[in-house]
Amino acid sequence: MHGSPIRASTTALLLCSSLQLAASPIYRCAAPGGHITFTHHGCPAEQQQQLQNASNPIPGGSPTPLAIPSAERTPRTVRQNNTREPTIVGQQDDGCGNRITGRERREAMLKKQVHSGMPRSDVESAFGKPDRISSRNGRTSYHYRDSDGNTRQIDFDEYGCVNIKGRK
Repeated sequence: MHGSPIRASTTALLLCSSLQLAASPIYRCAAPGGHITFTHHGCPAEQQQQLQNASNPIPGGSPTPLAIPSAERTPRTVRQNNTREPTIVGQQDDGCGNRITGRERREAMLKKQVHSGMPRSDVESAFGKPDRISSRNGRTSYHYRDSDGNTRQIDFDEYGCVNIKGRK
């Protein structure tokens, strides 16, 4: 016997599956805290999913040879000011019109503070699930009680953004 039918079918199955892998989609998953992951399986419901273009050519499959970079090195530029803020080219909308910057949001959550314009998810990240939730006229309020019996009420507008009276 030259080749068994099982070996031939196994080889055909492996060839077909490798072609599928080369063309499988890749998803970019952005978690509410800003953590990014890439996966072939799709993102969890609480994460933002975006289809990512990925090219993974087969080695030797390119009809044109790749250019070899020149050996000449360009001099590095010295950075004058390392304290500059990064330039934001695109920013994800937080659902509240991005009334506060990402940096202000992170600092507020770490310090357990509330700023007008924070989304509900940030409040829950900072304080946890509320002890009680109340609604009135389309507005929602979260009620928290600490171990000393002190209470805190955080009010949200109809869009789920913190609404501190007297502030925009």
